[in-house]
Amino acid sequence: MVTRTLLRTVVVPAAPAEVWQVIGDFGAFPDWHPHLLPSTIENGADPETPGAVRAFTYEGQVVLRERLLAKDPAAHAYRYSVEAPAFPISGYEATLSVHPHEEGAEVRWRGTYEAESADAVAQVEQLFGDGTYATGLAALRERFAR
Repeated sequence: MVTRTLLRTVVVPAAPAEVWQVIGDFGAFPDWHPHLLPSTIENGADPETPGAVRAFTYEGQVVLRERLLAKDPAAHAYRYSVEAPAFPISGYEATLSVHPHEEGAEVRWRGTYEAESADAVAQVEQLFGDGTYATGLAALRERFAR
């Protein structure tokens, strides 16, 4: 297996703290991301506390679970893992963070994982890189451009 990195970024015309107000709540992911399935925080956990799991559902079935691993509000960042991905990868962890930029704020979405094949890498690039990361970052750019 080879460790792979997935990275997408966007610059928005807003202060980092303002962007963090929108994206910093682990439990409110679908509130700002336009193409995600509904999700809930399992077992009534506090979505701000590491260990909380958000479960995405489709037609009443949980199709994806993500666990909050670390959160640093002062640094405008949180890290989470994907549990039991639907394709042959392991160790998937992602960090969503907001950084100062001369034009406002840069949002970085970075994932790392182990992949067994080029096919698995292509699936991750399509599903997470283009489908999740890029779509969510484009929505943030549009939201703050208004």
